[in-house]
Amino acid sequence: MAEGAHLEELLLAEPRGFCAGVDRAIEIVERALVKFGAPIYVRHEIVHNSYVVADLRAKGAIFIEDLAEVPPGATLIFSAHGVSKAVRAEAAERGFQVFDATCPLVTKVHVEVAKLAREGFEFVMIGHKGHPEVEGTMGQLSDGIYLVEEVADVQHVRPRTDKLAVVTQTTLSVDDAAAILAEVKRRFPQVREPKSQDICYATQNRQDAVKVLAPAVDVVIVVGSPTSSNSNRLRELAERLGTEAHMVEGPADLLPAWFEGRRRVGLTAGASAPDVVLQQVIARLRELGAVSIRKMDGVKESVHFPLPRGLGDRSMSEVAASRS
Repeated sequence: MAEGAHLEELLLAEPRGFCAGVDRAIEIVERALVKFGAPIYVRHEIVHNSYVVADLRAKGAIFIEDLAEVPPGATLIFSAHGVSKAVRAEAAERGFQVFDATCPLVTKVHVEVAKLAREGFEFVMIGHKGHPEVEGTMGQLSDGIYLVEEVADVQHVRPRTDKLAVVTQTTLSVDDAAAILAEVKRRFPQVREPKSQDICYATQNRQDAVKVLAPAVDVVIVVGSPTSSNSNRLRELAERLGTEAHMVEGPADLLPAWFEGRRRVGLTAGASAPDVVLQQVIARLRELGAVSIRKMDGVKESVHFPLPRGLGDRSMSEVAASRS
Protein backbone atom coordinates (compact mmCIF):
# COMPACT_ATOMS: atom_id res chain seq x y z
CA MET A 1 0.00 0.00 0.00
CA ALA A 2 1.30 3.48 -0.83
CA GLU A 3 2.40 5.55 2.15
CA GLY A 4 -0.58 7.30 3.72
CA ALA A 5 -2.92 6.19 0.91
CA HIS A 6 -6.05 6.29 3.04
CA LEU A 7 -5.42 9.39 5.14
CA GLU A 8 -7.69 12.18 3.93
CA GLU A 9 -8.92 14.41 6.72
CA LEU A 10 -7.28 16.03 9.75
CA LEU A 11 -9.47 17.23 12.63
CA LEU A 12 -7.94 19.67 15.13
CA ALA A 13 -9.12 19.64 18.75
CA GLU A 14 -10.15 23.02 20.17
CA PRO A 15 -8.51 24.12 22.42
CA ARG A 16 -5.06 22.55 22.17
CA GLY A 17 -1.48 23.53 22.97
CA PHE A 18 -0.14 26.24 25.25
CA CYS A 19 -2.06 27.39 28.31
CA ALA A 20 -1.67 30.73 30.11
CA GLY A 21 0.56 29.27 32.84
CA VAL A 22 3.00 27.78 30.31
CA ASP A 23 3.01 30.96 28.22
CA ARG A 24 3.84 32.97 31.34
CA ALA A 25 6.58 30.61 32.55
CA ILE A 26 8.41 30.61 29.21
CA GLU A 27 8.10 34.38 28.93
CA ILE A 28 9.61 34.80 32.41
CA VAL A 29 12.73 32.86 31.35
CA GLU A 30 13.00 34.71 28.03
CA ARG A 31 12.63 38.13 29.67
CA ALA A 32 15.15 37.27 32.37
CA LEU A 33 17.66 36.24 29.68
CA VAL A 34 17.13 39.55 27.85
CA LYS A 35 17.26 41.68 30.99
CA PHE A 36 20.07 40.00 32.93
CA GLY A 37 21.91 38.03 30.26
CA ALA A 38 22.91 34.36 30.24
CA PRO A 39 23.16 32.22 32.17
CA ILE A 40 19.80 32.14 33.92
CA TYR A 41 19.28 29.15 36.22
CA VAL A 42 15.94 27.33 36.25
CA ARG A 43 15.01 24.80 38.90
CA HIS A 44 13.60 21.81 37.03
CA GLU A 45 12.43 21.96 33.41
CA ILE A 46 10.45 25.21 33.13
CA VAL A 47 7.62 23.18 31.54
CA HIS A 48 7.57 19.52 30.52
CA ASN A 49 8.38 19.87 26.84
CA SER A 50 11.73 18.91 25.32
CA TYR A 51 11.47 21.40 22.42
CA VAL A 52 10.85 24.32 24.81
CA VAL A 53 13.65 23.23 27.14
CA ALA A 54 16.15 22.80 24.27
CA ASP A 55 15.20 26.20 22.82
CA LEU A 56 15.71 27.99 26.15
CA ARG A 57 18.92 26.07 26.84
CA ALA A 58 20.28 27.31 23.49
CA LYS A 59 19.47 30.87 24.60
CA GLY A 60 21.39 30.48 27.85
CA ALA A 61 19.06 28.88 30.40
CA ILE A 62 20.63 26.24 32.65
CA PHE A 63 18.21 23.69 34.09
CA ILE A 64 19.15 22.27 37.48
CA GLU A 65 17.49 20.11 40.16
CA ASP A 66 19.77 20.94 43.12
CA LEU A 67 20.31 24.56 44.19
CA ALA A 68 23.91 23.61 45.04
CA GLU A 69 24.54 23.81 41.28
CA VAL A 70 23.66 27.53 41.26
CA PRO A 71 26.55 29.97 41.84
CA PRO A 72 26.27 32.86 44.33
CA GLY A 73 24.56 35.98 43.03
CA ALA A 74 22.86 34.14 40.15
CA THR A 75 19.32 34.68 38.89
CA LEU A 76 17.10 31.68 39.62
CA ILE A 77 13.65 30.85 38.27
CA PHE A 78 11.25 28.36 39.84
CA SER A 79 9.50 26.21 37.21
CA ALA A 80 5.78 26.34 36.43
CA HIS A 81 5.23 23.28 38.64
CA GLY A 82 6.06 25.10 41.88
CA VAL A 83 8.51 24.26 44.66
CA SER A 84 8.43 23.17 48.28
CA LYS A 85 8.87 25.58 51.19
CA ALA A 86 12.33 24.07 51.78
CA VAL A 87 13.51 24.97 48.26
CA ARG A 88 12.09 28.48 48.60
CA ALA A 89 13.83 28.94 51.96
CA GLU A 90 17.16 27.65 50.62
CA ALA A 91 16.99 30.04 47.65
CA ALA A 92 16.31 32.99 49.98
CA GLU A 93 19.08 31.94 52.36
CA ARG A 94 21.61 31.72 49.52
CA GLY A 95 20.66 35.19 48.26
CA PHE A 96 19.68 34.39 44.69
CA GLN A 97 17.62 36.83 42.67
CA VAL A 98 14.47 34.72 42.32
CA PHE A 99 11.62 34.94 39.84
CA ASP A 100 8.74 32.59 40.47
CA ALA A 101 7.23 31.04 37.34
CA THR A 102 4.91 28.78 39.35
CA CYS A 103 1.57 28.63 37.56
CA PRO A 104 -0.87 30.86 39.49
CA LEU A 105 -3.34 27.95 39.58
CA VAL A 106 -0.72 25.83 41.40
CA THR A 107 0.03 28.76 43.72
CA LYS A 108 -3.70 28.87 44.52
CA VAL A 109 -3.46 25.27 45.77
CA HIS A 110 -0.37 26.13 47.89
CA VAL A 111 -2.20 29.10 49.44
CA GLU A 112 -5.22 26.92 50.24
CA VAL A 113 -3.00 24.28 51.89
CA ALA A 114 -1.24 26.90 54.03
CA LYS A 115 -4.53 28.54 55.07
CA LEU A 116 -6.31 25.31 56.01
CA ALA A 117 -3.21 23.91 57.77
CA ARG A 118 -3.31 26.96 60.07
CA GLU A 119 -6.92 26.00 60.85
CA GLY A 120 -5.81 22.50 61.89
CA PHE A 121 -6.62 20.57 58.72
CA GLU A 122 -4.73 17.59 57.34
CA PHE A 123 -4.89 16.81 53.62
CA VAL A 124 -5.47 14.09 51.08
CA MET A 125 -3.60 14.98 47.89
CA ILE A 126 -4.73 13.30 44.67
CA GLY A 127 -1.75 13.15 42.32
CA HIS A 128 1.19 11.26 40.85
CA LYS A 129 4.10 10.41 43.13
CA GLY A 130 7.37 12.01 42.01
CA HIS A 131 5.74 14.68 39.83
CA PRO A 132 7.36 18.05 40.66
CA GLU A 133 4.00 19.73 41.20
CA VAL A 134 3.04 17.08 43.76
CA GLU A 135 6.42 17.42 45.48
CA GLY A 136 5.97 21.19 45.59
CA THR A 137 2.44 21.06 47.03
CA MET A 138 3.21 18.34 49.57
CA GLY A 139 6.35 20.28 50.47
CA GLN A 140 4.23 23.18 51.73
CA LEU A 141 3.87 21.16 54.96
CA SER A 142 6.29 19.07 57.00
CA ASP A 143 3.60 16.42 57.65
CA GLY A 144 -0.14 15.80 57.62
CA ILE A 145 -0.56 15.49 53.85
CA TYR A 146 -1.30 12.04 52.39
CA LEU A 147 -0.80 11.22 48.70
CA VAL A 148 -3.29 8.99 46.89
CA GLU A 149 -2.64 7.97 43.27
CA GLU A 150 -5.61 5.67 42.73
CA VAL A 151 -8.87 4.65 44.37
CA ALA A 152 -7.30 1.75 46.31
CA ASP A 153 -4.83 4.11 48.02
CA VAL A 154 -7.64 5.85 49.90
CA GLN A 155 -7.94 2.83 52.23
CA HIS A 156 -4.40 3.44 53.52
CA VAL A 157 -4.97 7.06 54.59
CA ARG A 158 -4.82 7.33 58.39
CA PRO A 159 -5.40 10.97 59.34
CA ARG A 160 -4.73 12.04 62.93
CA THR A 161 -7.68 14.44 62.97
CA ASP A 162 -11.24 14.51 61.65
CA LYS A 163 -10.49 17.86 59.99
CA LEU A 164 -9.54 16.67 56.52
CA ALA A 165 -9.36 18.56 53.23
CA VAL A 166 -8.63 17.35 49.70
CA VAL A 167 -6.37 18.96 47.10
CA THR A 168 -5.52 17.80 43.59
CA GLN A 169 -2.62 17.99 41.16
CA THR A 170 -3.76 20.43 38.47
CA THR A 171 -2.97 18.21 35.44
CA LEU A 172 -4.79 14.97 36.28
CA SER A 173 -7.41 13.07 34.33
CA VAL A 174 -10.66 14.77 35.29
CA ASP A 175 -12.49 11.42 35.33
CA ASP A 176 -9.81 9.60 37.37
CA ALA A 177 -9.68 12.42 39.90
CA ALA A 178 -13.47 12.36 40.22
CA ALA A 179 -13.43 8.61 40.93
CA ILE A 180 -10.73 8.99 43.61
CA LEU A 181 -12.53 11.98 45.15
CA ALA A 182 -15.76 9.95 45.33
CA GLU A 183 -13.91 7.27 47.33
CA VAL A 184 -12.34 9.89 49.62
CA LYS A 185 -15.83 11.31 50.30
CA ARG A 186 -17.22 7.82 50.89
CA ARG A 187 -14.53 7.04 53.46
CA PHE A 188 -14.38 10.55 54.97
CA PRO A 189 -17.89 12.05 54.54
CA GLN A 190 -16.90 15.30 56.29
CA VAL A 191 -13.92 15.97 53.98
CA ARG A 192 -13.60 19.54 52.81
CA GLU A 193 -13.40 19.99 49.03
CA PRO A 194 -11.83 22.98 47.29
CA LYS A 195 -14.26 25.83 46.53
CA SER A 196 -13.45 25.32 42.85
CA GLN A 197 -11.76 22.16 41.62
CA ASP A 198 -7.97 22.22 41.54
CA ILE A 199 -7.69 20.63 38.08
CA CYS A 200 -6.91 23.63 35.91
CA TYR A 201 -9.14 25.10 33.22
CA ALA A 202 -6.66 24.16 30.47
CA THR A 203 -6.42 20.51 31.53
CA GLN A 204 -10.23 20.33 31.76
CA ASN A 205 -10.77 22.05 28.39
CA ARG A 206 -8.24 19.90 26.52
CA GLN A 207 -9.74 16.71 27.94
CA ASP A 208 -13.26 17.87 27.07
CA ALA A 209 -12.05 18.58 23.51
CA VAL A 210 -10.63 15.05 23.19
CA LYS A 211 -13.98 13.64 24.33
CA VAL A 212 -15.52 15.37 21.28
CA LEU A 213 -12.61 14.58 18.95
CA ALA A 214 -11.89 10.89 19.66
CA PRO A 215 -15.27 9.43 18.61
CA ALA A 216 -15.11 11.38 15.34
CA VAL A 217 -11.75 10.03 14.10
CA ASP A 218 -9.92 6.75 13.43
CA VAL A 219 -6.73 7.62 15.32
CA VAL A 220 -5.70 10.46 17.68
CA ILE A 221 -2.25 12.06 17.70
CA VAL A 222 -1.23 13.98 20.83
CA VAL A 223 1.72 16.37 20.53
CA GLY A 224 3.58 16.41 23.84
CA SER A 225 6.58 15.11 25.76
CA PRO A 226 6.61 11.84 27.74
CA THR A 227 7.21 13.78 30.98
CA SER A 228 4.09 15.91 30.45
CA SER A 229 1.30 14.74 32.75
CA ASN A 230 -1.51 16.54 30.94
CA SER A 231 -0.32 15.25 27.53
CA ASN A 232 -0.25 11.66 28.79
CA ARG A 233 -3.77 12.07 30.13
CA LEU A 234 -5.00 13.18 26.67
CA ARG A 235 -3.61 10.04 25.04
CA GLU A 236 -5.05 7.80 27.78
CA LEU A 237 -8.45 9.49 27.49
CA ALA A 238 -8.65 8.93 23.72
CA GLU A 239 -7.76 5.25 24.23
CA ARG A 240 -10.34 4.92 27.00
CA LEU A 241 -12.93 6.23 24.54
CA GLY A 242 -11.97 3.40 22.17
CA THR A 243 -9.81 5.31 19.69
CA GLU A 244 -6.21 4.36 19.00
CA ALA A 245 -3.92 7.16 20.18
CA HIS A 246 -0.21 7.98 19.98
CA MET A 247 1.87 10.70 21.60
CA VAL A 248 4.63 12.35 19.54
CA GLU A 249 7.23 14.96 20.40
CA GLY A 250 7.54 16.06 16.79
CA PRO A 251 6.95 15.10 13.13
CA ALA A 252 9.77 12.54 13.08
CA ASP A 253 7.84 10.39 15.56
CA LEU A 254 4.86 9.91 13.22
CA LEU A 255 4.82 6.38 11.79
CA PRO A 256 3.06 5.95 8.41
CA ALA A 257 1.77 2.54 9.57
CA TRP A 258 -0.49 4.29 12.10
CA PHE A 259 -2.52 5.76 9.23
CA GLU A 260 -2.88 2.75 6.96
CA GLY A 261 -6.57 2.13 6.42
CA ARG A 262 -7.41 5.24 8.48
CA ARG A 263 -9.24 8.02 6.68
CA ARG A 264 -9.59 10.56 9.48
CA VAL A 265 -6.98 11.55 12.07
CA GLY A 266 -7.51 13.77 15.10
CA LEU A 267 -4.78 16.06 16.43
CA THR A 268 -4.38 17.71 19.80
CA ALA A 269 -1.50 19.00 21.90
CA GLY A 270 -0.72 19.14 25.59
CA ALA A 271 -0.65 22.46 27.44
CA SER A 272 3.16 22.64 27.26
CA ALA A 273 3.47 21.82 23.52
CA PRO A 274 4.45 24.83 21.37
CA ASP A 275 2.49 25.75 18.25
CA VAL A 276 5.64 25.61 16.09
CA VAL A 277 5.89 21.85 16.73
CA LEU A 278 2.16 21.38 16.15
CA GLN A 279 2.52 23.10 12.75
CA GLN A 280 5.43 20.78 11.86
CA VAL A 281 3.26 17.77 12.72
CA ILE A 282 0.43 19.15 10.59
CA ALA A 283 2.85 19.60 7.67
CA ARG A 284 4.01 15.98 8.00
CA LEU A 285 0.41 14.72 8.14
CA ARG A 286 -0.23 16.62 4.89
CA GLU A 287 2.73 14.77 3.37
CA LEU A 288 1.15 11.52 4.55
CA GLY A 289 -2.06 12.33 2.68
CA ALA A 290 -4.25 14.69 4.72
CA VAL A 291 -5.86 16.99 2.17
CA SER A 292 -8.50 18.67 4.32
CA ILE A 293 -7.98 20.23 7.75
CA ARG A 294 -10.91 21.14 9.95
CA LYS A 295 -11.05 22.69 13.40
CA MET A 296 -13.56 21.18 15.81
CA ASP A 297 -15.88 23.51 17.70
CA GLY A 298 -14.67 24.13 21.23
CA VAL A 299 -14.02 26.55 24.06
CA LYS A 300 -12.10 29.74 23.25
CA GLU A 301 -9.60 30.48 26.02
CA SER A 302 -8.80 34.06 27.04
CA VAL A 303 -6.98 33.53 30.34
CA HIS A 304 -3.88 35.67 30.92
CA PHE A 305 -1.61 35.74 33.97
CA PRO A 306 0.51 38.80 34.84
CA LEU A 307 4.29 38.55 35.01
CA PRO A 308 6.26 38.89 38.25
CA ARG A 309 7.27 42.41 39.25
CA GLY A 310 10.58 43.41 37.73
CA LEU A 311 10.03 41.76 34.34
CA GLY A 312 7.49 44.18 32.89
CA ASP A 313 3.78 43.70 32.36
CA ARG A 314 3.53 43.75 28.57
CA SER A 315 3.90 40.63 26.48
CA MET A 316 7.10 40.13 24.47
CA SER A 317 5.10 40.52 21.24
CA GLU A 318 3.74 43.88 22.41
CA VAL A 319 7.24 45.03 23.33
CA ALA A 320 8.54 43.95 19.91
CA ALA A 321 5.65 45.72 18.15
CA SER A 322 6.34 48.95 20.04
CA ARG A 323 9.96 48.90 18.83
CA SER A 324 9.14 48.35 15.17
